[in-house]
Amino acid sequence: MAVLTSSWPSLRPLDIRRTALVIIDMQVDFCAPGGWVDQLGEDVSNTRAVIGPISEALAAARAAGMVVVHTREGHKADLADLPLNKQWRTRAHGLGIGDMGASGRILVQGEPGWQIIPELTPLPGEIVIDKPGKSSFHATDLEDQLRALEITCLVVTGVTSDCCVQSTIRDGFERGFECVLLADCTAAVETDNHLATLDILSAFGGRWGKISDRFAFQQAVSGGGKGA
Repeated sequence: MAVLTSSWPSLRPLDIRRTALVIIDMQVDFCAPGGWVDQLGEDVSNTRAVIGPISEALAAARAAGMVVVHTREGHKADLADLPLNKQWRTRAHGLGIGDMGASGRILVQGEPGWQIIPELTPLPGEIVIDKPGKSSFHATDLEDQLRALEITCLVVTGVTSDCCVQSTIRDGFERGFECVLLADCTAAVETDNHLATLDILSAFGGRWGKISDRFAFQQAVSGGGKGA
């Protein structure tokens, strides 16, 4: 078993065979010029700033042979899986899910804005979860795939920390997964929201999991073995 020093913030030593790196929604619409967030007039510098750190964590996970999970938020072309309240709430900002934008229809499967950014393109064999909601577990088979692989720990990265990332961590906890958030590999569009989310997740020793960073993660897997 790959064991980290005592600084690894989990209930158990890290076991590469039982751990998955989860990269949430690093899509054009959320973290690239011309995507949905950019078209709303928001600054994408925060969500783009984590591309490099996530790439480092991803390289370490791949080198160690860990399970890697990528998620994409998006909806069917006919929007049959898009609740009306979700659509009208997004349209309150001016451009809603399903509307035509500069990178195609917003968060619609197959559109340019829905794609994962090139810097973090999944490799063949890595799990890709297409989700119609905020949590990676909502209306997906993620839990079934993780159970089949005997995964018990999720190392979570991606965007946004105040929405899909924390939703996934909370749902993962409720399903019995030990979750560790890499704080330097996640971001919100608004810095204040990101910092508040970290405060909430870290309160009382971590209600739903623990918080770490990519350096501790890299250390955890760098000498990792897969023995019993």
